[in-house]
Amino acid sequence: MGVPIIQQVRVGAYIMKQRLKGINRYPLVLMLEPLFRCNLTCSGCGKIDYPDDILNRRMSVEESLDAVDECGAPIVSIPGGEPLLHKEMPEIVKGIIERKKFVYLCTNALLLAKRMDDYTPSPYLTFSVHLDGDQDHHDKAVNQDGVFERATAAIREARRRGFRVTINCTLFGDVDTQRMANFFSFACDDLDVEGVTVAPGYAYERAAVQDHFLSRTKTKQLFRDLFKLGKGRKWRFNQSSLYLDFLAGNQRYDCTPWGNPTRNVFGWQKPCYLIGEGYVGSFRELMDETNWDSYGTGNYEKCADCMVHCGYEPTAVSDTVAHPLKALKVALGGIETSRPMVADTPLDNQRPAEYVFEELVRETEAGTSDKSEVA
Repeated sequence: MGVPIIQQVRVGAYIMKQRLKGINRYPLVLMLEPLFRCNLTCSGCGKIDYPDDILNRRMSVEESLDAVDECGAPIVSIPGGEPLLHKEMPEIVKGIIERKKFVYLCTNALLLAKRMDDYTPSPYLTFSVHLDGDQDHHDKAVNQDGVFERATAAIREARRRGFRVTINCTLFGDVDTQRMANFFSFACDDLDVEGVTVAPGYAYERAAVQDHFLSRTKTKQLFRDLFKLGKGRKWRFNQSSLYLDFLAGNQRYDCTPWGNPTRNVFGWQKPCYLIGEGYVGSFRELMDETNWDSYGTGNYEKCADCMVHCGYEPTAVSDTVAHPLKALKVALGGIETSRPMVADTPLDNQRPAEYVFEELVRETEAGTSDKSEVA
């Protein structure tokens, strides 16, 4: 089991509380991006080509914790950029833990060994290390030799010290399923990580390389091939069984874009972590003023191939709470890899993509350039 019982219980209780209150739209995970700056140049990244004045910005401790309080989600994921570059990150994490929130501190682990003393093992803290496969595959993906070796050494040390550690693995069209299957076994059996978070890469419009992103059909077949190779292996995923079943084409889900709202150096990002089409000043504005029905697979061209966990895991988790026996059946029986896939969401009525992000960045940069903070 990749998700600890305490976290499952807390999240389940949170969902039931929202339902009893009659709240239909509520966050599960806050995506908190206190900076975009990174020490790697991954080809699939949509963040690293910002101008320096944006890359030098940092959210303060106060801004970060205010976002945690404002959102109220039981889990906080801190992606980036590379969060360990933020000098006040230990204080931000400490404040989140004091609020009894589960925090996933995402990192490429290049600085993890150096910064590990700044943190204390806790049931509420997880280092989520980004590894896209074995040594050759990962070092190629991040465009730098030696990253895999340094990351795995840091993982071993973190586990030795008693930290919770997961691996965040993004799959693209060039993946070799047999090698990836062996990597999952290495991560779970050798590195002894708590679980693997896995998802197909999203085609960020700012990403340097666009030809290795997966289509929806190829994503489903890829995960079927992977899960078939995984039968009998003791893989642990830090995700719901129904989301994994969805990746294999056995569940038809609509995206829940408000499930993982994003707060970054620009503000609250509309509509989700993957698409930036505007920013608002408060979480309440995000929830109340976003035209949610205009986004998601079947509604918007940019969402057509998306099956990423930040949009679909909240849907799967809600389905798990509503239908626990269905989820248990998948968890115990494994992912189906041979029967016909369920019919997918039709794309006939989706609206065309609007490429407005560059203009929004320029407007935001011009309007807030005097508010940036450099750590």
